[in-house]
Amino acid sequence: MYLAVASDHFGYPLKRVIVEYLREKKVEFEDLGVSSEEEVVDYPDVALKVSLGIREGKYQYGILICGTGIGMALAANKVPGIYAACAHDIYSAERAKKSNNSNVLTLGRHIVGPELAKMLVDAWLSSDFQGGRSLPKVEKIREIEKKFMKEA
Repeated sequence: MYLAVASDHFGYPLKRVIVEYLREKKVEFEDLGVSSEEEVVDYPDVALKVSLGIREGKYQYGILICGTGIGMALAANKVPGIYAACAHDIYSAERAKKSNNSNVLTLGRHIVGPELAKMLVDAWLSSDFQGGRSLPKVEKIREIEKKFMKEA
């Protein structure tokens, strides 16, 4: 499976928009919930579910949505091998992948509207890691991760 999409109850309305948009574009994805705003769930639980799916090779990428996108990014980034970036503008969404090799995009329902969210998803999904001058920086991030994940 190419992509996992999930949200907490705050992010659900925007997730619904993104899911429909991905279907229209015929992007292969799995919707990991929630199914309504009434389905109250804590964002760390959602972030962990998607992050573990990526870590285990079930998905290549993930999109996580909560109120601001910040909580999802913080939680997802605790899982080794997950590089979640919160984006609220097109340039950041594109650079998250091109410069930082992110495998998770987080969005904030209270921050970005539906049309901008679609553009962010497009920018992120259509970008590829460029390596180059960014490669040594990404490798340094991985070294930090290796060092401190052993201590946790």
